[in-house]
Amino acid sequence: MPERTLTVLVASIIVLVAGHDIDHVIRGDYRAGTFVELLPIVAVTVVKYAILGLGLLFYVRGKVGPGFWAILAGISVLLAWLAHFSPFSEQTPQFIFHAYATPAAGTFAVAWLAALMLVLVATTLYALVLWARASK
Repeated sequence: MPERTLTVLVASIIVLVAGHDIDHVIRGDYRAGTFVELLPIVAVTVVKYAILGLGLLFYVRGKVGPGFWAILAGISVLLAWLAHFSPFSEQTPQFIFHAYATPAAGTFAVAWLAALMLVLVATTLYALVLWARASK
């Protein structure tokens, strides 16, 4: 039986990732181009949602446990940090904020990213606790 809180956290991640992908589209990161230019973006997007969707399905069916989500969310925290918060990032929260015409829109996009990061960290920690309890 899947743990309810972890299921809600994972579903929240899916919603927040979708919103963040929409933010990338609005900011023009995924412009229409040649097939070769779009292929990596489409491939990463399909793989990302396949992992999330199938992972949630398998979790609900009892095929994967909290360890799967601890590892996946933990890796996602690292990748999101590298993409948006590290010294090497080009798309920092300031960049995202200034990519919008109004401060309200920029604030919303940055707040959405912050919510995604917080839910990823919370999911990582919560899944680790559940995983540790199951290992006893």
